[in-house]
Amino acid sequence: MQLNTQALPRLAGTVEVPTYNRNEISVGIVHFGVGGFHRAHQAMYVDQLMRRGEALEWGICGVGVLPGDRRMRDVLDAQDCLYSLSVRHPDGRWEVSIVGSIVEYLFAPDDPEAVIEKIAAPTTRIVSLTITEGGYNTINDTGEFDSHNPDVAHDLADGAVPRTVFGLVIEALARRRARGIGSPTIMSCDNLEGNGSMARKMFLAYAELKDPELADWMRAETSFPNSMVDRITPVTTFEVLETLSQRFGIDDQWPVATEPFTSWVLEDSFALGRPPYEDAGVQMVDDVIPHELMKLRLINAGHLALGCLGYLSGYRLIHEVAQDPLFAEFVLAYMNDEATPTLQAAPGVDLDDYKSTTIARFSNPEIGDTLARCCTDWSDRLPKWLLPVIRHNLRSGGPVRLSATIVAGWARYAEAVDENGDVIDVVDRLKDVLVPIARSQRENPTAFIENRSLFGDLADHPRFVEAYLWALDSLHRIGARGTLEALRQKELA
Repeated sequence: MQLNTQALPRLAGTVEVPTYNRNEISVGIVHFGVGGFHRAHQAMYVDQLMRRGEALEWGICGVGVLPGDRRMRDVLDAQDCLYSLSVRHPDGRWEVSIVGSIVEYLFAPDDPEAVIEKIAAPTTRIVSLTITEGGYNTINDTGEFDSHNPDVAHDLADGAVPRTVFGLVIEALARRRARGIGSPTIMSCDNLEGNGSMARKMFLAYAELKDPELADWMRAETSFPNSMVDRITPVTTFEVLETLSQRFGIDDQWPVATEPFTSWVLEDSFALGRPPYEDAGVQMVDDVIPHELMKLRLINAGHLALGCLGYLSGYRLIHEVAQDPLFAEFVLAYMNDEATPTLQAAPGVDLDDYKSTTIARFSNPEIGDTLARCCTDWSDRLPKWLLPVIRHNLRSGGPVRLSATIVAGWARYAEAVDENGDVIDVVDRLKDVLVPIARSQRENPTAFIENRSLFGDLADHPRFVEAYLWALDSLHRIGARGTLEALRQKELA
């Protein structure tokens, strides 16, 4: 049964379907980056509110900016913007619901004017973002806005038709200002430390280059709340499509499968109002930073700890490596010894329980998340998730050996050949730079960390360099598993 509005009555006896009239929904949120995570997380929360009879004025209009987003547009158009969300429990149970909170989708390359006017509409009060860690156009070693990015430079030219998220949003805000309409809140939902602060810095930097008076208006009018978002949502596999078809009779061309756990901690700072998120379980707070640091440095960096080292040792799925006692012990030791001392107290959180729950989440066999996905785009992720832990511990005198081993694992993985001599498909925007550097490190062992655009001055810190060189040498001599076993003995000595 093809998923669309007409199919809902027939599906109602099999899965959960929207209990609200979607014809009564108006768009209040324009969202950039409608991937699996947004549909398993923010769109799900709005759907839950609508099932309570709330937030019908907060429907979501999705926006795609990248060429690959065209397929999402085609699928959502064919399915009346409906999609299935499957929650997969460790015991094999599936809870399937049809989510209806996305009511429109615009593909910016085909009609940028429609996107600009949708954001400029008075009814739009939130512009939200899941554009990935690399989407904020930062220069890694300085943290500043990269005005030389070719697409950004194009958008900054006089009379240019915008093609970046920055160009589209800032043009829409310029129109709102000219029309006497207040600014929407810009709400980042990406895995970044201080994601709202990062969004504020980058959008204001672009606005300053485009129109300094508009930038001043935004400083007074635009809110950029910080948030912590958390739900493991792997890439959709053919197995998910097949199971939905055979077990539930649903033909969904782009379903989402996710874990039972979900969390959203959100700073309560909105310029023009917001949905009653707290009614759907969102934790509204004055300061999200303690929660944010806890998630990024324990869960996200914990994923990194499993990623390249697990792949090098022969694993291909995250739950398999997480169930290996040696790797689970390594991740937990990293979290306890190196990450936890860098955190602030998060009200209402039992850290020991949080960490043990994290290992259990990683071990869920029903998620089927791949290590290849976990090893993707480290040049965007590692500087934001793990390097702050290393720098904190270098300043405080804390340990860095486990973190250095994770970095060395990436350097070894970036050689693009595994321990059996098989080719690794390195997926990273800096692949063409990183792979040749990694392949030179048997002759020049510090070559990888001398890339200052990624690592800053870490190569100047003897304590980090010693730990890194030990780990890299060990990985070359005895492999990833042998390195963790040797590391365990080293830590116990």
